[in-house]
Amino acid sequence: MELSEMLYNKSEYIETASGNKVSRQSVLCGSQNIVLNGKTIVMNDCIIRGDLANVRVGRHCVVKSRSVIRPPFKKFSKGVAFFPLHIGDHVFIEEDCVVNAAQIGSYVHIGKNCVIGRRCVLKDCCKILDNTVLPPETVVPPFTVFSGCPGMLPLNLLLISAFICKNIDVHVLLPGLFSGELPECTQELMIDVTKSYYQKFLPLTQV
Repeated sequence: MELSEMLYNKSEYIETASGNKVSRQSVLCGSQNIVLNGKTIVMNDCIIRGDLANVRVGRHCVVKSRSVIRPPFKKFSKGVAFFPLHIGDHVFIEEDCVVNAAQIGSYVHIGKNCVIGRRCVLKDCCKILDNTVLPPETVVPPFTVFSGCPGMLPLNLLLISAFICKNIDVHVLLPGLFSGELPECTQELMIDVTKSYYQKFLPLTQV
């Protein structure tokens, strides 16, 4: 399905030399520690916490409204330490998400209203469905789909997943929230989606 044009008021966005479009209604704390590599869109009411640690976002990424990007932390006996957060290229983060991951690979789609727990690692070409809560330190393998909340994945889905994965124990799947696989063309699909979104995200004066 082809995307329709999404129009925005040019005065409400800052466009950088590398083509990033950042809403003036977003909050970029510690902007000197935030790197957007080009043609990335950050929409209204987003918060990026560069004041805690470095945040690096790749090219052709989309961070939709009211999402929070926050570097991960780890508790030590003497206090708390924050670690850099790296997001790859062609990553699409939908509305109302809280991302506290250690790393997000490229060609990743995170659905609406998701919570990505601290120090999670999302590998390339994975998908997180709407309303998913990933527990801390979850690793999402490439070409997988994760969904649901910890401990709330339906038993029938677990049994089906265990059957598909043959030798994988059902109990291994419980905290992982695995719910499916993605096609080999996921990389191409995500490149197409993110580039199309950027091309259709136009200032009112340009239409």
